[in-house]
Amino acid sequence: MNRFDFTPYRRTTVGFDRLFDLLERQARANSGDNYPPFNIERSGDDAYRITLAVAGFKAEDIDITAQQNLLVVKGQKPEPQDREYLHVGIANRGFERRFELADFVRVEAADLADGLLTIDLVREVPEAMKPKKVLIGAHNPLKVIEGDNTAAA
Repeated sequence: MNRFDFTPYRRTTVGFDRLFDLLERQARANSGDNYPPFNIERSGDDAYRITLAVAGFKAEDIDITAQQNLLVVKGQKPEPQDREYLHVGIANRGFERRFELADFVRVEAADLADGLLTIDLVREVPEAMKPKKVLIGAHNPLKVIEGDNTAAA
């Protein structure tokens, strides 16, 4: 496996430690199991959808946990007690998928249909974090202009 060395970037940047740690952690994690397969799509400017192929799992077999900057999807099927399989070709094992989320991304909804689990995500940047225009020479904080509106002096 080729490993990218972030050392030169770590020496010349400040405050990006979490980003570099995330990239290195993802590189290590991607060398493992790829079950269940999934898609990540952008469905709008600030909207995303994760789709996992979870054929054979029921809603009660799947646990979705969203915490700050992390989404964990776990699936665990109960072992059938009254069946004796001669051949098992359909994946029936449990899984755990982790998705690192950017700041201000939250889970909006989840649905399970036709063997596909869809999780809708939305990014909501707080008003305090949105860009603001400031008038030059404005010593009064009330002269801050939000968006494209003009402030009266």
